[in-house]
Amino acid sequence: LKQVFNKDKTFRPKRKFEPGTQRFELHKRAQASLNSGVDLKAAVQLPSGEDQNDWVAVHVVDFFNRINLIYGTICEFCTERTCPVMSGGPKYEYRWQDDIKYKKPTALPAPQYMNLLMDWIEVQINNEDIFPTSVGKCQEE
Repeated sequence: LKQVFNKDKTFRPKRKFEPGTQRFELHKRAQASLNSGVDLKAAVQLPSGEDQNDWVAVHVVDFFNRINLIYGTICEFCTERTCPVMSGGPKYEYRWQDDIKYKKPTALPAPQYMNLLMDWIEVQINNEDIFPTSVGKCQEE
């Protein structure tokens, strides 16, 4: 288990919601509804009187945290040697492009692709312009 939770290697710390804030309360509500065996449609429905952008932000961060946990449990089995291609089965290959280091879609081993992807997502989630930490300050599209 130590290897699974080695945050330098696989696990990224969760973005936390400050206790006592409205987002923390929304997070608790989301957790309770998802753990209660309730209808998923009802579980993700916007609670009355809450800001839709805040509700979506809470779910995006929770989803990212859960994916990190899942990936952390399998990443030791998917190495550059055992997973030389990031694929979605035999018909689909994913290529990385970030317009910085990788200007064109580039084939990468799955672990390298996943690390770049998780780093990119983490940057987006931590960007105050996209996911502000203050409630009610999410930008409308």
